[in-house]
Amino acid sequence: MTDLLDLALGNLLSPIILSFALGLFAALARSELSVPEAIAKGLSIYLLFSIGFKGGVAVNEAGLDATLVGALVAGAVLSFALPFAAFGLLRVMTGLSALDAAAVAAHYGSISIVTFVAGTAVLTSAGIPSDGWMVAVAAVMEAPAILAALWLVARSGGGEQMDGELWREILLNGSIVLLVGSFAIGWITGSEGMETIAPFIVAPFQGVLCLFLLDMGLVAGRGLREARGILRPGLLAFGILMPLIGSISGALAGMLLGLGTGSTMLFMVLGASASYIAVPAAMRVALPEANPSIYLTLSLGVTFPFNLTLGLPIYLAVARWITGG
Repeated sequence: MTDLLDLALGNLLSPIILSFALGLFAALARSELSVPEAIAKGLSIYLLFSIGFKGGVAVNEAGLDATLVGALVAGAVLSFALPFAAFGLLRVMTGLSALDAAAVAAHYGSISIVTFVAGTAVLTSAGIPSDGWMVAVAAVMEAPAILAALWLVARSGGGEQMDGELWREILLNGSIVLLVGSFAIGWITGSEGMETIAPFIVAPFQGVLCLFLLDMGLVAGRGLREARGILRPGLLAFGILMPLIGSISGALAGMLLGLGTGSTMLFMVLGASASYIAVPAAMRVALPEANPSIYLTLSLGVTFPFNLTLGLPIYLAVARWITGG
């Protein structure tokens, strides 16, 4: 218990968490502080490219093996299955319609790449290695959750046609294309490519992440301020309970694959996180009648802060216990 408290305290006092807290405070206090949209988008592009490239280099160095293939399959299965658990919980715990429940559920089967990055930062601070190819697992966990949500809506009689525009949004969403594309570049160029651009994607990474989380804090704070009437107790409880359920699923996947402490923890983070970039974009096309105030506020305003502050230390402690690391 003492170790868990030390982990939590160390995480709360890290620059990336304090940057998020600053943005959250500024928004809730109605400060004029803001990050221009173009700069925020640039920060996002930098992080996605850097994450994908590093993952590709790691696969180039380690080689494609059965463990990686198994992890990719496990990630896709997890992404497709978690929305069903989320949908069932939402229907029991809240008064959401089937449409809104399915839209929210899609977010909790997909992943937050920023939470994933924060998880890798926690591992780095703790001196615990992880498999670089886990970023490829993150990439495959975007689309299955969206497909699961559409199946849930279709089953309830309110489905949308899977037309070309929807498939395009699912498969060619900008964040997915950039993550997968930079992963491919890193895989092709390997360590020589990394040596060439390391000053750009390694040294500045933590500082850029702090600025990005400052902006995320501002966005989350504004969402919480504007949606106070929407976040009823059942929804708030779901926003904290669902990531814990997802993390358990990720832990089981890590155990079955025989992963080390770092990669098991990252699998837990992927299972626990909720998308607030790729899935909202797809939901606007697939389920335009769903209320974005609900799914965005839950994923970004409740689950994201929970994972950053308390979730990550919990997941690391559990991963250590499971693997003996």
